[in-house]
Amino acid sequence: MRNIYSFVTLCLLSLTHVEATHADTRPAKPNIVLILTDDLGWQDVKCYDIDKPSPMETPNIDALAKRGVLFWQAYSPAPTCAPSRCAIMSGVHPARAQKTHVVGGNPPRPHHKTAHSMMPPYYSGRMPDDEFTLADALQKEGYTTGHTGKWHMAIQHNAFPDARDQGFEWSRSSRGARSRMKPDRISEYATSEANDPYKLDANGYPYHQNSEDSLTFLRKHHHEPFFLYYATWLVHSPIHTRSKQLLDKYCAKLGVQPDKDDPESWKGKGQTNPFYCAMVEELDYYLGKIFDYLEQTEDPRWPGHKLSENTYLIFTSDNGGMEGHPGEIYTDNYPLDRGKISLMEGGTRVPLIITGPNIPKGQQSDVMVNGLDFYPTILSWVGADPAGGKHFDGANLANLLSQDPTDPSLVTDAGGKPRDTMVWHFPNSVALESSIRIGDYKLVRNYNHRHDPNAVPLELYRLYKTQNGRQVRADIEEANNLAESDPERTRSMNARLTQTLEEMKASYPYNNPAFRGVGPKGTLVPTVTSHQQDGQNVEFTFQQHGAKVVRADLLYTLNGNDQNEEWFRLPSIPLADNTITAVLPTGTTHYIINLIDENNFLVSYPDVPGADHFSRTGETYAEYSIAVSAK
Repeated sequence: MRNIYSFVTLCLLSLTHVEATHADTRPAKPNIVLILTDDLGWQDVKCYDIDKPSPMETPNIDALAKRGVLFWQAYSPAPTCAPSRCAIMSGVHPARAQKTHVVGGNPPRPHHKTAHSMMPPYYSGRMPDDEFTLADALQKEGYTTGHTGKWHMAIQHNAFPDARDQGFEWSRSSRGARSRMKPDRISEYATSEANDPYKLDANGYPYHQNSEDSLTFLRKHHHEPFFLYYATWLVHSPIHTRSKQLLDKYCAKLGVQPDKDDPESWKGKGQTNPFYCAMVEELDYYLGKIFDYLEQTEDPRWPGHKLSENTYLIFTSDNGGMEGHPGEIYTDNYPLDRGKISLMEGGTRVPLIITGPNIPKGQQSDVMVNGLDFYPTILSWVGADPAGGKHFDGANLANLLSQDPTDPSLVTDAGGKPRDTMVWHFPNSVALESSIRIGDYKLVRNYNHRHDPNAVPLELYRLYKTQNGRQVRADIEEANNLAESDPERTRSMNARLTQTLEEMKASYPYNNPAFRGVGPKGTLVPTVTSHQQDGQNVEFTFQQHGAKVVRADLLYTLNGNDQNEEWFRLPSIPLADNTITAVLPTGTTHYIINLIDENNFLVSYPDVPGADHFSRTGETYAEYSIAVSAK
């Protein structure tokens, strides 16, 4: 009997030892939380205060910074939403992906037919549906993948492909309390009534379905390896808060009041908009719920430990702060110049905080990083190899974060050398520009300088002065253009920018032959003289009028006149004897031919009105194209 008792006791002790050992071993698959805020500026977050303090209160984000690494030189892949989101989720640069702006998937056209001298190139309406996304990669590694909030990686928010088509098993997109207030933003405040869909909580904040969806995903899946991509609707317009208590707080703090006769307008300069300030605090409050859940919830896969101990969390923004529109000032990115829709520092520099296992707490870093770096970094964290043939335009930050977040030599390029260069390409909107940063210097190339009296071809700025291995702030305001005083550096950086964009097969803006001030070269553009279709084969003939045609692109759609009409491009159709022949892709319903001449003028056949026309009339591009004829 005694021997049996000893044997049972030994077995129990062995089991206890195994369980204790298991509890002390970190699960092999860490959780991943990627929080991508919308239009949050570099100076909107309190812990990023530089120069003049921000009036906005962000205690939860500030506390997060103390638990990880705060980056002072973090950038978005693009100065607008959709291309940054696609780049982060795909790891592919917007220029390479031909996804450089929001919406997209339309034929090239100027904003106004005669008032604008240039037009943006064609750019895709979405991330390709066969792209092997970050979510696909993590799902392959056994992760449950969840998306909440904004998607906007397709031609419309709800168009194909959506989150479920690109690697996410679970997706919720409610705007929650971000739904527009009616009849204006000083009406319809949330109440404490039980039937109020935005019922105020005990702290006076509105119920926000978007935030609750993220918590629901965590509660359902915290017992397994999870990837949560929380894309907040905050702080994008409409600029409002449903909490009158919060609005009153910032009105009192700033010494301002809304205009009751014109409540949707705000002309106060700087960071004086109380509606916007309240939104930033709301964002902080809702994110605090996520942070608290991770900090306070025990990890079922690691008894005795909290979820936060085995969760990597990335907090950032999709682009620089949106400073406003002609009717309202939202915020101010100063000392950075400009904001969203610009490649100046205010349009691409973003807040970034990263926390997680083996990442030091309370560190600040001046290392230059980018949203393109997230995909390869996360793969490293989970111990996964890239999919075969998968291309990354970013770098792996894992060694930097775990070894020394202040050492830029730990971030290497594809050749294994320390990365000191980044490129942006935004040939869109009124900006029409590209930029490159190499070390302390940044060069901006303006494509529309000939017809913009305020523009010059090239701008060169020294953002920092590196002294004894440490960067010292110099001209982050981009106030002192050195292009003329430092011509050799300007030439060299411009050549490097060209080389990089050419390698990525980037598309550039075109000259508009219908521009009212076009000049003599605009009269030399070609004309299409005939076209015919035989089944899937089409043929165009054209006549040159003094400028050689150097390229032809076929634009086609598979769903002409549909609500989500989307156009694609077959570039560089062969030219021979003033004739263009092409094969229409299967399913084509409508098509257009673009001719580009040696002076970079683009001629469309049939002719396409300006983008403002379609915004005004609601017409489709198919109505100005060639319909595929039946056999």
